[in-house]
Amino acid sequence: MGEEMTQQMMAAAAEALDRVLERIDAQQEALNAKVDRIVAAVEEQLSSEEAGAGSETQDSASLQLRVAELERANTDLKAQAARMTRKTLPAAVSALIGKFDGVTGERFDADAIEKTLQPLSVEQRIAVKAEMARAGFIE
Repeated sequence: MGEEMTQQMMAAAAEALDRVLERIDAQQEALNAKVDRIVAAVEEQLSSEEAGAGSETQDSASLQLRVAELERANTDLKAQAARMTRKTLPAAVSALIGKFDGVTGERFDADAIEKTLQPLSVEQRIAVKAEMARAGFIE
């Protein structure tokens, strides 16, 4: 009976393997059909582009000019926005800087900043300078 059971299991495994192979073959055929359709579509597109290349060249050139114009305008707008951003410091930083002479205006002298921040700890100086850099008062 053990031999008979082994033969039945082998037969079942062979049938399962046949079904898997049939599915793989079907999937392969479907993929081949898709690839053939893609190749045909690409070839058709290439042939139609070659036929209408003259008018597309003019369209492409005008589009490239328009893109260049828009990029210039975008750059100008970004520069304008950067100039118009409000430069503010947190109240604590402004109060600290306001206590010392020689630190006024939109840009600050590096030596004056160092002198002003000397009583602070290293971490506090770094924080104040980071806020000033963020606000655009120092580089």
